[in-house]
Amino acid sequence: MQTKRLGSSDLHITPIGIGAWAIGGGGWAFGWGPQDDDESIAAIHAALDRGINWIDTAAVYGLGHSEEVVARALKSRSPKPYVFTKCARIWNERGEIGKSLKADSIRREVDASLRRLQVDAIDLYQIHWPEPDEEIEEGWTTMAELKRVGKVRHIGVSNFNASQLRRAQAIAPITSLQPPYSLISPEIEESILPYAQANDIGVIVYSPMKSGLLSGTMTRERIAAFPEDDFRRRVPNFQEPLLSKNLQLAELLRSIGQRHGRTAGEMAIAWTLRHPAVTAAIVGMRSASQVDGVIGAADFRLSPEELTEIEAFRSARA
Repeated sequence: MQTKRLGSSDLHITPIGIGAWAIGGGGWAFGWGPQDDDESIAAIHAALDRGINWIDTAAVYGLGHSEEVVARALKSRSPKPYVFTKCARIWNERGEIGKSLKADSIRREVDASLRRLQVDAIDLYQIHWPEPDEEIEEGWTTMAELKRVGKVRHIGVSNFNASQLRRAQAIAPITSLQPPYSLISPEIEESILPYAQANDIGVIVYSPMKSGLLSGTMTRERIAAFPEDDFRRRVPNFQEPLLSKNLQLAELLRSIGQRHGRTAGEMAIAWTLRHPAVTAAIVGMRSASQVDGVIGAADFRLSPEELTEIEAFRSARA
C-alpha cells in the first residue's frame, strides 16, 4: 500500500487509517453503543494485515477504554503501526466530560494516555477540540513542550478553523490537522483545506462516510434499532428531512461502486482522498468483516466523469 508524508513530519502513512472512536464502546456521551473488545481487536489485526500502518484514537473515546483496547491489540504485533491520540477532553468520576487546554491538564492527560497505550512516546498527539478558545495558546505551548521532552514525536490539532490554526502556528509548527470531511459535510474546502495546503500541514480527515451514513449498509430500520446510547440517534443527518437525501446519495455511491466491484463506503472515502490537501482518511472499523468493505479505498480513484456525476447529483438536491 502506498504511503504519503504527513505534513512536514517523518511519518509516511497509508491513505486510510484505523479509527478507534466506536471501539471505545457504549456508556458514555458520544458512544456508538455496546462493542465487543475481541471484535475490535480482530478488526485492528485484519486492517494491519492488509497494510494499514496507523491508528487514530483519543483519550475520551470510551473514557480511556479505546486506548486500552488499542494497547491490547498491538501487544503482540511487530512491527507496530503509528499510534495517534488526542487530549483536551477530560472527565470526572461520574463520566461527565469537560474541556481543558490548561498546561497541567494536558500534562496529566499525556501521562495517562502513555500508560493506557503502553508506549514510550506517542507518534502524533493532537488537541481534540480548540476549547476553551481562550486557552489555545497555553495548550499549544504545552504540546510543543511535550514534543521537546520526547513524550510525543509530533503534534497536531483537530477541529481547528483557519484563524485558530494561525494562532497555533505563531507558537510552534503544526504537523497535522484532523477535520470532519465528507460528501455530506464538505465545508472545510472553503478556507481550512487551502490554509493547510499552503502551510504544509498534513490533513487526516475523519467521518468520510459520515458515521456510516454513506457506507451503503445503512437503512432506516438499522437506524431505528440503534441502541439508546448510540450518539447517532441525536444527529440531524440521521433524521428527516436530511436522512432521505443522505440515503439517496449513498445509493448513488453504491451504483458507482458496483461498476468497479467496490462498496459505497469505498466511493465515499475515495471522494475525500481526491482532494490534494488531504493526506489520508480515518475509517472506523468495528469488526474484521468491515475491513473488507473499506480497504479498497486506499488505492481507488474516482474518474473525472464520476466526480461530475456525484456533483450533479448533490447540486440537484441542494
